[in-house]
Amino acid sequence: MQRYDRLKHILQLDPEADFLEIYRLSATYEFPWDYARALELALYRTYAVPSIGRLLARTAELTQRAQKRYDDTALLLDAVVEHGFSSDEGRTAIRRINQMHRSYDISNDDMRYVLCTFVVMPKRWLDAYGWRRLSSHEQHASAVYYRTLGRHMGICGIPSGYAEFEKCLDEYEEAHFAWDPQARTVSDSTLDLMASWYPSALAPAVRGASKALLDDSLLRTFRYSPPHPAARRAVQGALRLRARAVRLLPPRRSPHYARQNPEIKGYPGYPAGYRIEDLGTFPEPGGRTSPGTPGCPVPHGTE
Repeated sequence: MQRYDRLKHILQLDPEADFLEIYRLSATYEFPWDYARALELALYRTYAVPSIGRLLARTAELTQRAQKRYDDTALLLDAVVEHGFSSDEGRTAIRRINQMHRSYDISNDDMRYVLCTFVVMPKRWLDAYGWRRLSSHEQHASAVYYRTLGRHMGICGIPSGYAEFEKCLDEYEEAHFAWDPQARTVSDSTLDLMASWYPSALAPAVRGASKALLDDSLLRTFRYSPPHPAARRAVQGALRLRARAVRLLPPRRSPHYARQNPEIKGYPGYPAGYRIEDLGTFPEPGGRTSPGTPGCPVPHGTE
């Protein structure tokens, strides 16, 4: 198999009917490392919406249990990619995702925005740092994949194609990105988590490199000092150099799933290392504002 043979195969498939196969080929054969980084950035980006950032801060999942939250999110999303929507594993993962989200007071608009980040950020990452760009066929299939996931999650008003996902994301960020001290706490904790994956001596450099990959809107929203232009050029240049090196490598012969990533620390091995039905949180319904009754388990106060 030659470097671009898999892309030739993808282009022969129907992105509406074969969206799962196309998405799986892209995410697990062509760009597994890039998809992992892009989806990390996608989830991180959502903190800049105060309603999302505050909720994540109040659950403490990304401040006190950040590694477990990272692992569970990656593994639940990955189960659907690996096994498909109609499989027992895929249905169990979606059920767990829905059980968690429906335990909290999350608006449909916020849910739809998070879905948009999953479609848009991988394409933007690969445009900048991939060994090749995402083809229009793959963009189409990604939009159908997340449109399907969104329907399984009960999200309303889902965009129909990539361009609509991108427009929805940009407009939502323009309207809702804003400073919030609790969201900044979640952001700081996430940067600490990423730094913890490397030797402690490298932690400052990892934090600096992570900030160098944030666009100006995120830096302003979280009130981070802009990285030095030389640092940003160095980080971006290193990623582009990696892309050129990957382009020269032979194509991957077996899929690489998120459960195989070294960043997954809490659940070594599969399937013996964890059960999908045990992943995630199991919040008790009924917060301070409505004790003992179904509702959001996070106390809301009066704001």
